[in-house]
Amino acid sequence: MNQADTAWMLVSTALVLLMTPALAFFYGGLVRSKNALNTMMMSFISLGFVAVAWGLIGYSLAFAPGNALIGDLSRVFLHGVGLEPNGTIPHLLFMCYQATFCIITAALISGAVVERMRFPAYVTFITLWSIIVYAPIAHWVWGGGWLSKMGALDFAGGTVVHVNAGIAALVAAIVVGKRRDFPSGPLLPHNVPFTLLGAGVLWFGWFGFNAGSALAANGIAALAFTSTMLAPAGTLVVWTLLDMARSRRSTAVGAATAIVVGLVAVTPAAGFIGPMSAIVLGAIAALPSYAGLLIRARTSLDDSLDVVAAHGLGGTVGALLTGVFAQKALNGVADGALFGNPSQLAIQALAVLATIVYSGALSFVLLKAIGLVTPLRAGVEEESAGLDVSQHGEEAYVHAGGSTELPAAAIDVPAGAVVAAPSPAIS
Repeated sequence: MNQADTAWMLVSTALVLLMTPALAFFYGGLVRSKNALNTMMMSFISLGFVAVAWGLIGYSLAFAPGNALIGDLSRVFLHGVGLEPNGTIPHLLFMCYQATFCIITAALISGAVVERMRFPAYVTFITLWSIIVYAPIAHWVWGGGWLSKMGALDFAGGTVVHVNAGIAALVAAIVVGKRRDFPSGPLLPHNVPFTLLGAGVLWFGWFGFNAGSALAANGIAALAFTSTMLAPAGTLVVWTLLDMARSRRSTAVGAATAIVVGLVAVTPAAGFIGPMSAIVLGAIAALPSYAGLLIRARTSLDDSLDVVAAHGLGGTVGALLTGVFAQKALNGVADGALFGNPSQLAIQALAVLATIVYSGALSFVLLKAIGLVTPLRAGVEEESAGLDVSQHGEEAYVHAGGSTELPAAAIDVPAGAVVAAPSPAIS
């Protein structure tokens, strides 16, 4: 047991836990005021239901010995998980740290179904999803499963967290269906400062997410910390230049989204790559996600807050580029294609594909099964009034008229005009 490692991991666990409330602000600012509380609650509720599911059974399925596909039940109800060392930190602390990852991964999915999914159905889905989908994939990569044995690199969750949540979000958006006024109504962010606040706190917490994944206060943690600082900076610069080239202005929502995309992309690579590689990785990651936002805005897919473009594409690009930029000289694990090991890129691609297939299929089955028991989406009147009132009996802004929609003139939309629904990040 090492006291410095334990202290760092206590801090990292708290930082990652803070990321879920930060996500609530990031998402909450991007929706209309009548759905702000409901959207934020979709993140906050994960702190309860998913955390309990993790303690009861999820941790065992992810990190008990088991086999190549899933952990066994030897650690159900945290049996045998105490103050004994797990590496150089207490086993209970390792369990708590991993719980924070599961919590935010489930919460990420909500961005694709905000403003129309019923809260009871959503809570049921993320609770079961954390057990049936997240835990097995975590076992494959981090718990000694088949992808780990194959040599797949995922330092802090490119496949386990972001690709996993991204494909589940895509399936959820399709199964639940689009908002009733999509894409004809003005579906504009109601509080951009909330979104900027959320992005800033997410970046702060992400240092625990990535650097904490070293599981020690050592040089690898410092390497991951540096990558977490530089990669989003590279993404933000390229994203801003793309915005300027496309519309001659840079948007605050675009900047916030760029930061998150950069953080997502560097997550699988953080402890395997050098500082210059981190900047290049972040810069490259801006391109497919930016294009994904533009393309999605021209389709009928109502991935409301672009979880697929930010997390699905960002995580995929990051996982693949890990297979390009990884340096064995830095971490002692494996080289990527740029350093003489092109086969690592193929392993990374297989890990991404396996995650997409398993998470996509099981998420679809789960949603369909839940839909047989309880309706997945709110009724017409509930959606029109806003999910804050219909799902929670509360309003975010009673003093400003509550769920009453702003008149068209208040948002510079000519009366009678048909307004398209662009991605919030490029509007």
